[in-house]
Amino acid sequence: MKKQLFALATLALLMVAGCKNNDKPEDIKSLKGNEARPTWTEPDEYDYTSSMTAVIRIDLAARYPAAAADFAVQTEDVLAAFAGNECLGVAELQDGLFYLYISGPSAEGQTTDVTLRYWSAQYTNIFVAENAFPFVNDDQKGTAAEPFVPAIKLSANSAN
Repeated sequence: MKKQLFALATLALLMVAGCKNNDKPEDIKSLKGNEARPTWTEPDEYDYTSSMTAVIRIDLAARYPAAAADFAVQTEDVLAAFAGNECLGVAELQDGLFYLYISGPSAEGQTTDVTLRYWSAQYTNIFVAENAFPFVNDDQKGTAAEPFVPAIKLSANSAN
């Protein structure tokens, strides 16, 4: 009976130790990665009848106040909009903001959520904002005066 209780206690401890959630901001000690700058490419041809724009400000310190206390966007940073794995648009930093032209997703007649992917030159890492906002034809998300600030997190594919 003692062996069974010991085995059960050991199993419980292993399960608790193995289930640590690395997505919690307080668990992140460093955002530094080793991701090369992505080669995201915008669509070859834009469908100007199905598009929207977004003005976006990235703020990693909002989610990771300790690990990103020294965060600043840099001119080498890049932001891209996706629907699944389909790239809908790419933007580089201009005056501290990303001005993103988003081509309509190829799946017509469906509500499509736009996912944002952001590569930070400072941290050489990729961050994501899943389901950042729905694609709405002829719509604008954010303005230069009041940019959209997505809830962004470290990509699950990152080395950290």
